[in-house]
Amino acid sequence: MRGSEKSTLLTRRQLLASGVALMAGTLLPIARAASAPELSTAKLRLTAGTRTLSVNGKPARVFGLIGPNGKPGITLSPGERFHVDLANRTGTSTIIHWHGQLPPWTQDGFPWPQTPPIPAGDTRSYDYAPIAGTYWMHSHQGMQEQSLMTAPLIVHSAEDMRADRQEVVLMLHDFSFHTPDELLAGLTKSKGSQSAMPKSGMGNNMNMGSGSMGAMNMGSGMAMDLNDIDYDAFLANDRTFADPEVVRTESGGRVRLRLINAASSTQFWIDLGALTGTVVAVDGHPVRPVRGTRFLLAMAQRLDVLIDLPGKGTYPIVAQVEGKRARTGIVLAASGAAVSRVVAEAEENALPVDLSLERRLEAVTPLAPRAPDVTHRVILAGAMAPYAWSMNGEYWPEVTPLMIAAGQRVAIKMVNHTMMAHPMHLHGHAFQVMALNGVPVAGALRDTVLVPPMGSDGRF
Repeated sequence: MRGSEKSTLLTRRQLLASGVALMAGTLLPIARAASAPELSTAKLRLTAGTRTLSVNGKPARVFGLIGPNGKPGITLSPGERFHVDLANRTGTSTIIHWHGQLPPWTQDGFPWPQTPPIPAGDTRSYDYAPIAGTYWMHSHQGMQEQSLMTAPLIVHSAEDMRADRQEVVLMLHDFSFHTPDELLAGLTKSKGSQSAMPKSGMGNNMNMGSGSMGAMNMGSGMAMDLNDIDYDAFLANDRTFADPEVVRTESGGRVRLRLINAASSTQFWIDLGALTGTVVAVDGHPVRPVRGTRFLLAMAQRLDVLIDLPGKGTYPIVAQVEGKRARTGIVLAASGAAVSRVVAEAEENALPVDLSLERRLEAVTPLAPRAPDVTHRVILAGAMAPYAWSMNGEYWPEVTPLMIAAGQRVAIKMVNHTMMAHPMHLHGHAFQVMALNGVPVAGALRDTVLVPPMGSDGRF
């Protein structure tokens, strides 16, 4: 959902954030990083700052979150606490959310009045026991996330270390040389606002016509809104297929691919090409193995995919934008193997994302069977004109919280009345997917779930 008629707009990303006012559909306690003693470690330092990328040969100034090793993000050992000093060197205020983690609410990185943003030049400390798995961090200040204020947050388990697999993290972004305010102005046909956020990420041509809504919803026969903006580029670990990251592997090597969709408004199909992968976790939570060569990755979601390389070769890992030919990715290449140029566009447009993978997912450790104590129905509504998006008819921040009590089993039924798919995220909670379009499932544990357009619903 996205916005209000009162100059406060929600992006799909902000719609995720507004879930903070909700509670998890079927709330559950999550086990902490398991089977490893908690380590006593010194604080790690994370620096929020700015950096320059080369995007298709053109420089771009963006934000960044740089860890103690000089690379984006933080990786923790089994049992290690998230004991971090966050130094704000951006020259402006910021606040960072640890997406999918369950810290005390005062450390969650949402700008409540009690937890204001970090002023420029200041440092804020965090200390909590993290959940093992693939997570990420991003700004909740203004439109900094759209300017790449994001980074991976990987928490290893003891099982990860025993598996002896090469770890490869792939973080996806959508990117524009236009500022977020310029792109928001194109969407709203106004001058934009520093306090507002676009529904999507950003693009180049501000294509608001039928070209961005050409796919059909098979259930309704109506055109779906897939991409509001034409982006200048799509990035995989800050690079495009013009100069992709090449990850060298052993011949016949074993890889754990950690996929993170950090794009502001883009959903991807992950195509492994000649490889077959096994999904073993979503949003950091283990699932029963699902094998395949092509998987959906909605905004803010993560996938852990195990891949056994068949030999000494070169294997592109491709992320193609739904509804478009555009694609990005990285290349897995055995040591010494020649790397050929990868074409940046597919021969055909990708289909809209769907629930094909979601229907196959099953939690390794599901919630114990229990009837919900309370069920909340949340209607997602809105439209491109006047670019206003609501939950139950209310526009952020003037919303009515869904109140629950400690120990309750809560179900949330999301019903999407718009022509756009919405990724829904709950701060401070994880949930189990229990039904898709009214069909019961014993689904995955998640922190972000996609609710497809026009009449689609899910129970969590």
